[in-house]
Amino acid sequence: MNTILSLFAVVCLSLSSPASGDFPCAGAPVYTYRVVKAYPHDPAAFTQGLLFHGGVLYESTGMYGHSSLRKIDLATGKVLKIRRLPDMCFGEGIARKGNRLVLLTWQSKEGFIYDIETFRLVGRFRYGTEGWGITYDGRCFVMSDGTATLRFLDPRTFNVVKRLVVKDRCRPVDRLNELEFVRGEIFANVWGTTSIARITPETGEVTGWIDLTGLCAEVESPGKADVLNGIAYDTEGDRLFVTGKYWPKLFEIRIGLAGDGRRKKR
Repeated sequence: MNTILSLFAVVCLSLSSPASGDFPCAGAPVYTYRVVKAYPHDPAAFTQGLLFHGGVLYESTGMYGHSSLRKIDLATGKVLKIRRLPDMCFGEGIARKGNRLVLLTWQSKEGFIYDIETFRLVGRFRYGTEGWGITYDGRCFVMSDGTATLRFLDPRTFNVVKRLVVKDRCRPVDRLNELEFVRGEIFANVWGTTSIARITPETGEVTGWIDLTGLCAEVESPGKADVLNGIAYDTEGDRLFVTGKYWPKLFEIRIGLAGDGRRKKR
């Protein structure tokens, strides 16, 4: 969720997780994590969308008057290129298809299409809901709007071709936010929690929860840091990155089943 109220949300250290009771009907396996490496991240970035491509990160940030699209050097956190959104737009998630970056806005119900090299605006599209997160699964853009429903969009027309309600056993999982397509699954931040849902795109079933509760303790400025948000996957290097709004760090992590000392890797 990306309302201005999130600025006043409880800091990461006190956020709940679906694995720890936020979703009492949760029945999917719980995955823990191991930090492989920490990287610098702009602590002034209200992270909304994150992706990795061509050796660099692309990030979208929110807040009225401060929203932007960025190209970032992973190792240093340096912003290599930036495109600022109009002041009346609240930036949301981003996704890539080919040489195009698609960026959502929160309540403007308008998305922007940019050239990935120049950040030149090359198109716009409309949608009928709030915009939260977006990813590309190789066939469609998949969009979240803060509810439990994911919308699959035709990549040429941006018309909705499929709707999918995400559930963990007995109940819908709402507040779906930032999305990332990872080896056939959709990973989704659940706003206001420290958990990521692993979702089967064919059925909407949650196959697992990644519990990142302890990760917030590794953020050096919890008084400023806001909620966990931002997932990027390096398909060539099989690396998973996560961060949060106003976090001074971005983390590369590996996933393992809770209670499994062998830390089953992706």
